[in-house]
Amino acid sequence: MPEFLQHLANAVILGGTYALLGIGLTLIFGIMRVVNFTHGELYTFGAYMAFMLAGMFGLNFFLSLLLAATLGVALGALIEFVLLRPLKGADIDTTMLVMIGAGIAMQAGEQLMWGGVAKSVPNPFPTEPVILGPVSVGPIRLFVLAVAVVLLLVFYLLINRTKLGVAMRATFQDPDTAALMGVNNGLMYTLTFAIGSGLAAVAGALLGPIFVVTPTMGDLVALKAFAIVILGGLGNIPGATIGGFVLALVEEFGAGYVSSGYRDAMGFLLIIAVLAVRPQGLFAAKERIG
Repeated sequence: MPEFLQHLANAVILGGTYALLGIGLTLIFGIMRVVNFTHGELYTFGAYMAFMLAGMFGLNFFLSLLLAATLGVALGALIEFVLLRPLKGADIDTTMLVMIGAGIAMQAGEQLMWGGVAKSVPNPFPTEPVILGPVSVGPIRLFVLAVAVVLLLVFYLLINRTKLGVAMRATFQDPDTAALMGVNNGLMYTLTFAIGSGLAAVAGALLGPIFVVTPTMGDLVALKAFAIVILGGLGNIPGATIGGFVLALVEEFGAGYVSSGYRDAMGFLLIIAVLAVRPQGLFAAKERIG
């Protein structure tokens, strides 16, 4: 039982950041119908910004996280304005190729700027774990979980309790009708991509102090984000949230009870099983056709 509880705690902590990644990606797809292949690089961007601000410039760690998230939002808005807006109305293949190229270019730029040596993000938390009964958790991991939960709640309130959220949901459901009702679709697309990018960047900034930062760290993370979106159902925000925690649970318990070498494979085996049984995802909403 103590081992089970330890794995459960680790999975919940990791699931919070997975949920942020999944929500950001599914938000962009749901509203813009864009498969964002730069998502993993935006995650890496957030981690490097946290390293630069906290490690190189010596800024306060918490301020560095906030600035890293803000820079991620700004970069997302720039990508949408420079790359995606001129492609409005283009076929999905063209958009996908552009986003793949942008992701490759971003990773090459990170490699050129930071080199291939892994970086470590300094943080003010002690290394001694917090003992909670049979569970031992590092203070930095508890902080990451707390921030992830707060961000998930804020995002929920943004989408369901604000005029901006209503406009975004209206654009998701029917962009033409939303435009007739006065919604600026172009602005919604920019804000959507910016918010989704900011969620990816803040996930990278949060996990950067726990793991090491490298130019290729976003590759596997991007695949996991797509897995979360597929698991939760394309465009389904609550499904992406649940999917993030489900993927973390499968990975953690698979590593603990099967083999740590198959940790990443466990999640993708789950996706294969889900696609075989329910191709639309576990939590996909029913749609009316006609």
